[in-house]
Amino acid sequence: MVTWPSGDPNQPYGQQPPPPYGPGYPQQPGYPPPPPPPLPYQQGPYGTPYPQGYPPQPPPKKSKKPLIIALVVVGVLAVVGIGVVAVLTFAFKDRVVATDVQVGSCITDVPTESRIMTLPTVDCAKPHGGEVYAVLNMPDGDYPGAAAIDEWQNKCPEELATYSPDAMLDETVGVFVLYPTKETWDVGDRAVTCIATFDQPRTGTLK
Repeated sequence: MVTWPSGDPNQPYGQQPPPPYGPGYPQQPGYPPPPPPPLPYQQGPYGTPYPQGYPPQPPPKKSKKPLIIALVVVGVLAVVGIGVVAVLTFAFKDRVVATDVQVGSCITDVPTESRIMTLPTVDCAKPHGGEVYAVLNMPDGDYPGAAAIDEWQNKCPEELATYSPDAMLDETVGVFVLYPTKETWDVGDRAVTCIATFDQPRTGTLK
């Protein structure tokens, strides 16, 4: 069966930077330094004890069943100014804003930086390290709290079983979850995104 520890995504992740901006995410090779993320939201391993903050999350280890590690999606605010938009367009080439990623999209590798703003997408016919297999949209309203977020994260294993039954039996497949925090919720983030990850890059889709 799929197992994972319990967690509280409503808590702050990592050492909080001074407002309004934290350090930017690591850039991909070949790209100029992008502007800092608009919101200082950090990722944290799902279910790790705190309050002293989260260490960087290592890649998933082999297991008989997928391991769920929740990553916090960084909310993105509107950017004003032609010059800034041009820079962002260049910097985000072949990347998709994390909250806009679609089911069936493949990513070159699993994010390891402490802030997740975009995902590096690639054609699934090319070698890739992950595949988005479900995007669950939580209903609007006030931020529902950690327990409700946990319930939605827990839907990811059954979604993987529906998307690709064989993947549930593949020990090289792991699961990462992107979920909203209180801060990203306040700027419209409702998506719980389930991503299958692989020990080694592969071609083709899980379906």
